[in-house]
Amino acid sequence: MPRRRSARFVLHCVALLAALLVPALARAETTVRTWTDAAGAVWTETTTVETGPVGKTGPNGETGSISASGADRLVGVAASMAQRGLARFGPFVVIDRTHAALVDATDASSPARFAAMLRTWPTIRVLEMVDCPGTLDDTANLALGRMIRARAIATDVPPGGSVRSGAVELFLAGQSRHAAPDADFGVHAWEDDSGRGPADYPATAPANHAYLAYYQAMGMTPHAATAFYALTNSVPNSQVRWLRGADIARFLPLN
Repeated sequence: MPRRRSARFVLHCVALLAALLVPALARAETTVRTWTDAAGAVWTETTTVETGPVGKTGPNGETGSISASGADRLVGVAASMAQRGLARFGPFVVIDRTHAALVDATDASSPARFAAMLRTWPTIRVLEMVDCPGTLDDTANLALGRMIRARAIATDVPPGGSVRSGAVELFLAGQSRHAAPDADFGVHAWEDDSGRGPADYPATAPANHAYLAYYQAMGMTPHAATAFYALTNSVPNSQVRWLRGADIARFLPLN
């Protein structure tokens, strides 16, 4: 199965370069966010982030080139979660005995890291998804999603959260799924190491079937799985289509 390249790293790079290369136009933004996650725990996060004058692509399903949409406001949040966590397992940070957070891209080692985290912290029930850039290995990423579902772990995107590329599949894996109204979901077509995408393979090819089978395993009907896969492939890998939780809920109910 081909690996989807995670172009979402560009989002972080653009935001950081804007702050580094245009200091005269950069500004410090301090935000205080309070939210209640899927398990009922109340969280408060105070974050100060240096941002430049970078515009935001429309969040209501519009398409456009990769930009700094969402990333500039979340770099500090993800870093803060990583620093205050009790333990780190690759892209996962243990927040407390029932909560973990995904704060980085997943790769081939992520299923093993996730399993190690749950062996050490078997009471984790909620995966917070604050700033999730995607994946470097879709085969491993889909396996990780099945692990999340098998352990009946909820996925939760708090206010201001951003879930992009392959991380969207992980959000769908939640036994229950919650997303704040302003949470961003960025989707695009996958691209393998040879530069080919979904349209370059027959519809029945394993490269395409793997996603349809995954979506159905996460609870979508065959019709919904086909429609959602078409939506993710509606823009090329070099672009992004921004969705809200309400858009996701058309295909799989949210809680």
